[in-house]
Amino acid sequence: MPTPEPTPEPTPERMPDAGGFRRFDLDEMSAKDRYKLLIGSVVPRPIAWITTVDPQGRVNAAPFSFFNVLSSDPAIVGIGIENHADGSPKDTGRNIRDIGEFTVNIAGTANLEAMNVTAVAFGPEVDELQAAGLTALPGHRVKSPFIAQAPVALECLRHITLEISPTRAIVLGRVVAMHLRSDIVNERLHVDPVALDALGRMGGAGYCRTGDVFDLPTPSLAEWQGRG
Repeated sequence: MPTPEPTPEPTPERMPDAGGFRRFDLDEMSAKDRYKLLIGSVVPRPIAWITTVDPQGRVNAAPFSFFNVLSSDPAIVGIGIENHADGSPKDTGRNIRDIGEFTVNIAGTANLEAMNVTAVAFGPEVDELQAAGLTALPGHRVKSPFIAQAPVALECLRHITLEISPTRAIVLGRVVAMHLRSDIVNERLHVDPVALDALGRMGGAGYCRTGDVFDLPTPSLAEWQGRG
């Protein structure tokens, strides 16, 4: 009688289901597989539609979804910027390093198609804003322009760059000025999320709209205890 084949050991990156969960050890996974799990799970992600200028004054625009606001005092945003496959820096990362300034535009649903055009891998000689039919307005505190069609723009000075690997850097920027379309912000400085209608990034090529919102006040400790 033939000897039965031994049961293969589970691979370290994908362990057996346990209690309805599948466990993954990211230190044992390829960068590509880690990326797929992370971008599919951490959603929706806000989109930093970044405009910069190079030392020759040429404008660049590109979207990045490894982005969020990290502090209000000081006002700090963080962006994860990956290099090209050959290790060379993308125009956005190089311009931020060389000039020390950038502008984060918030993309609304109406900007979807134009934003996608600016994601094309154009050379540094191409003005992505012009290619996408967008209008550049001059910055107030920084050299980089902001996008007239975007509902919000945050002018930033580079605070620090963290070189976390040979292929990726995290840029922290200090927000020194903001531009908000007048119909989305009131006198109390409350931003209307429905009027903003910001885009969110999902996994793969997916996006979502953020206009479907609801309020849920956090109860005080006494209120929570009073619920029994």
